Amino acid sequence: MATRIQFENSCEVGVFSKLTNAYCLVAIGGSENFYSIFEAELADVIPVVKTSIGGTRIIGRLCAGNKKGLLLPHTTTDQELQHLRNSLPDQVVVQRIDERLSALGNCISCNDHVALTHPDLDKDTEELIADVLGVEVFRQTVAGNILVGSYCAFSNRGGLVHPHTSIEDLDELSTLLQVPLVAGTVNRGSEVIAAGMTVNDWTAFCGSDTTATELSVIESVFKLREAQPSSIVDEMRKSLIDSYV
Repeated sequence: MATRIQFENSCEVGVFSKLTNAYCLVAIGGSENFYSIFEAELADVIPVVKTSIGGTRIIGRLCAGNKKGLLLPHTTTDQELQHLRNSLPDQVVVQRIDERLSALGNCISCNDHVALTHPDLDKDTEELIADVLGVEVFRQTVAGNILVGSYCAFSNRGGLVHPHTSIEDLDELSTLLQVPLVAGTVNRGSEVIAAGMTVNDWTAFCGSDTTATELSVIESVFKLREAQPSSIVDEMRKSLIDSYV
């Protein structure tokens, strides 16, 4: 299911949270309600961790990650880095990278298999993304926008991209990602998809302005109506239990 929420008075929920199949990060501050909605939905399955990055709350725009790893910008403090390493499952590699384009969430969009990146990222950064997240990396634009992390969101089951993405681009991206894609919006027409929502293989959280139509598009392309975390989670539980034992 997709859930509509807001962070204080902002519908840009993807700015203040980061959701993957192995963990969820939520910005420190904001109303307790924001955190408790994530916790109610996810806590049985994956850890929900409150954090800041570089002393700021815009964590969703600053980090990039999937079930295998989490990449943090060079502005991340040692305490934040340690807190995340302590809080996340053992198999998640947490790595700080020295990249001048430090809003990694705006520059990288990924699922557990593939990452699309800003065309100007350093070669070293590209190698780290492949290494830490265990993905194939493609330098791409989305509807002519270089901030690929801002203008699309995808899981291992589907993806939503900028509404002006051409059919050819949709086909190309869909082939790279090996998941079905739809061009659409969140938050009543916002093109900045990843700022307005955060998604994994079985649930999504969207800004409270998201219309019923947008919500149904999101639920169908990400296959959320049929997505039960059971099989995905059983696999992850096994690996988590192995790592705790």
